[in-house]
Formats: sequence, C-alpha cells, structure tokens
Amino acid sequence: MNEPTNVKPAGIIEKILFFVLLLTCLIPYISIPVALFMGLAFALFFRNPYPDTSKKTSKYLLQASVVGLGFGMNLFEALKAGKEGIVFTIVSVFGVLLLGILMGRIFRLEKTIAYLISAGTAICGGSAIAAVAPIVKAKDTEISVSIGTVFILNAIALFIFPILGHTLNLSQDQFGTWAAIAIHDVSSVVGASAAFGEEALKIATTVKLTRALWIIPVAIVTSFFFKQKSDKIYKPWFILFFTLAMLVNTFLPLPEFITGNILWLAKKGFAITLFLIGTDLSLKVIKTVGIKSVLFGVILWAFISILSFIVITVF
Repeated sequence: MNEPTNVKPAGIIEKILFFVLLLTCLIPYISIPVALFMGLAFALFFRNPYPDTSKKTSKYLLQASVVGLGFGMNLFEALKAGKEGIVFTIVSVFGVLLLGILMGRIFRLEKTIAYLISAGTAICGGSAIAAVAPIVKAKDTEISVSIGTVFILNAIALFIFPILGHTLNLSQDQFGTWAAIAIHDVSSVVGASAAFGEEALKIATTVKLTRALWIIPVAIVTSFFFKQKSDKIYKPWFILFFTLAMLVNTFLPLPEFITGNILWLAKKGFAITLFLIGTDLSLKVIKTVGIKSVLFGVILWAFISILSFIVITVF
C-alpha cells in the first residue's frame, strides 16, 4: 500500500505564490509600502510556508540594507541634518518609558507587557523588545503580544505617515525627523520616509539609528528597574557598519555606478524585508494581541507622534 504523501496542493500553491510575490519585490516600480501590502494580503489568505526562515532572513536583511544606505550618505551632512532630532530623541526615550509605566498601571496591564511595548515605542520597535525581553524574563506570550502590538502599529504608520506628511505640508527635514521619532521599527521608518522623499530618507535613517543606540543604556537601566541580571544585552553592531559605510562614502567615495547599485540593492532589501514581515501578520497574531494592549500602544504612540510633531514644527 502506498504511503500517503505529506505534500498538499494548497501547500504547493502557497509556496509558489510566496516566491512569486517575493521576486515581485525586485521589480523597480514596487515600492516598500507596496511590498508590505503584498505580504499582508498574502497573510490574510495563506500561511507563511517558511515562518522561521522568514524571521531570520528579514532580521539580517534589514541590517544589511541599513548598512547599504550608508554608502549613499555623507557623514557631516547627515549629522547636521539630524542634529535637532538627535537632541529630542535623547529627551523623549526615557519620557516615553516613564509614561508607559504609569499608563500600564492605569490600564492594569501586566507590568512586563506594558514595559516591553513602552520600550518598543521609545526606541526601535521589535529590536528593543527583543533586547529587554530576556532581562525582564518575559514569557513567550508576553513577547508575542508586545511585538504583535508594535507590528500592527508599524504597518499602519507605513501607509498613513507619508499621507499625513503631505497633508500637513511638512518639509523633507521635518518629515524625516518626525518619522524617525514617531514610528517604531527601522524598516517602517525607512519605508515611510522613502515614500516621502530622498532627503527625508537620509535624515530619518540617521535619527532613527541614533535612537536605536539607546537600546544598550535602556537595557542596563531595565536590569536595575526589574532587579534582574542578564549577560545577554542586544548590541546593534550593524549601526557601527552603517557609520563605517558613511565614512567610506564621505572620505573615500566609490565610483557612482557602484554606490548606485548598492543603494538599489539596499532599497530592494527593505522591500523584501517588509514583505516577509507582512506575511507573519496573520489573523491569529491580531487576535492574540488583544484590544487592551493595542489601545495602550495606540495612546502611547499618539503621545510621541503629537509631541514630536509639535516640537519639530514649532521649534
């Protein structure tokens, strides 16, 4: 008697469609927001056939793409453009963390979940959550809820921020700084700012990566706040390589056709990253998050978005 096959037609269709959409991200006219939309649409009807591989790939591809962007940026121009955002970043990081802790008590959320979402909002989304999670000894369910909340808000921000930026008549400088401070993950910051303009992309990347550096001091503070000791503190080494890429482009510029290809690969890397991220946002993830956590995340996100907008436009 023949053994039943484990390969189902539906599984084959999922895999074929997955790779077709993945390759579609390489088409020049497919922008980063469109790539995310394709991933979200895929997740509505199918399951990601390679969930573990997708998570690992998106993580490292994101970091490599960030480094690639460095080859298109001048160090001095980037620092000058992002100076105001850097100052506000330092002030806002701990302000959001403190507000999140207070709001968590009002919402009667689990202390760990409230802190993880606050850290993700204050610094750089999922990376910050992953950094502090082992320090606070977060459970898998708490990590999933926190990342899911930030994930949903990131997807929304990627689409609405460029529209808001044009509606509010923000300049490239203003939008780049605003997006870097108000949007959680680096990938969504790059996607939103790239949709707004090249100058906004440069500023947003600089300010956001400066913000991401605060993962380390926040992780140290977290260990005292939760009275935990951990040898595993996430170190964003890719930011160092991003800075080195800027130094190379500033002092030892490569031929234009080489940097042009590197930048193209970096942007397409972001498109693939957002597609892979989108394929993981299933209805199951949305249900797991829960309305209370989402509402908490939305209010905290609204606070930093409105406050940063006022500071950027008034001062």
